[in-house]
Amino acid sequence: MLDKLHIATYNIHKGFSHFNRRVMLHQLRDNLRALDADIIFLQEVVGQHKGHAARFENWPRNPQYEFLADSIWPDFAYGKNAVYDEGHHGNAILSRYPIVRWDNVDVSAHRFESRGLLHCEILLPEWPENLHCICVHLGLFKRGQSQQLQALEQHIERLVPRHAPLVIAGDFNDWRELASGILVKRLELMEAFELTGGRVARSFPSVLPLFRLDRIYVRGFHVEKAQVHQGHPWSKISDHAVLSAQMIRR
Repeated sequence: MLDKLHIATYNIHKGFSHFNRRVMLHQLRDNLRALDADIIFLQEVVGQHKGHAARFENWPRNPQYEFLADSIWPDFAYGKNAVYDEGHHGNAILSRYPIVRWDNVDVSAHRFESRGLLHCEILLPEWPENLHCICVHLGLFKRGQSQQLQALEQHIERLVPRHAPLVIAGDFNDWRELASGILVKRLELMEAFELTGGRVARSFPSVLPLFRLDRIYVRGFHVEKAQVHQGHPWSKISDHAVLSAQMIRR
C-alpha cells in the first residue's frame, strides 16, 4: 500500500521571469520534473492568452497546465479565476494519480482581485478514502484574506470528512501569518514548515526569500521533510520559491 506522498506548491508568475522579460515555461517544466513530486499545486497559471501566443515564439500551443503536466502527471485540473479580453488564468493541480472529482469555488473579495479555491479529490492505490487537495491563492489585503479564509473553513467543514486526508497548499499572501489561526487552531491542520522548523517558510522573493507568503497545510499526515527550493535555477523562473513536503500517511 502506498503510504508516502511528495507534494509541491509553486506560484509560477504566469510563466514569465522577473519583470515579465522572458517566457520560462520550458525551464519550468524541466525543473518540475526534477522535483519528482506526486502532486503539484500551481498558482497564476495561464489557461489562455491570445496576445502572448502571438508575441512569443516559444509560447506553448496547449494551456500551461497541460504543457506542464505533459506525460508526467496524467491527471490535472484547472480553476479559471481571472478572465480578461486576452484570456484567463487561475490555479491548477497536477497529479500522478486519478482526480475523481474537482470543483473551483469563487472566493473573490472584490472585483479587482479574482480568487478561487480549486478542490480536487484524488484516488490513491488502496487508500480507504480519497485524498482531498485544495489549491489556494488568496488576496493581497487583510480584510479580503479574512473573508477568504472563512470561506475556506466553511468549504472544508461542509465537504471534507474529518477522517479524510487533506492537503491545502498555495500562495496565501500571508506575511502577517494569520492563516494558521483558522487552519491550525480551528480545523486541526498542521503547517509543514511549522512542524519541521518551527515557523512557516520564507518564500518571496525567490532570489533571497524574506517574506512568508506560501504554505503547505496537512491533516492526516506525518511530515518527514519540508524544503524551500530557492536561488538558481528557480529564481530565474518565478518571483516565488517552490515549497515541497515529503509525508507519510498516518
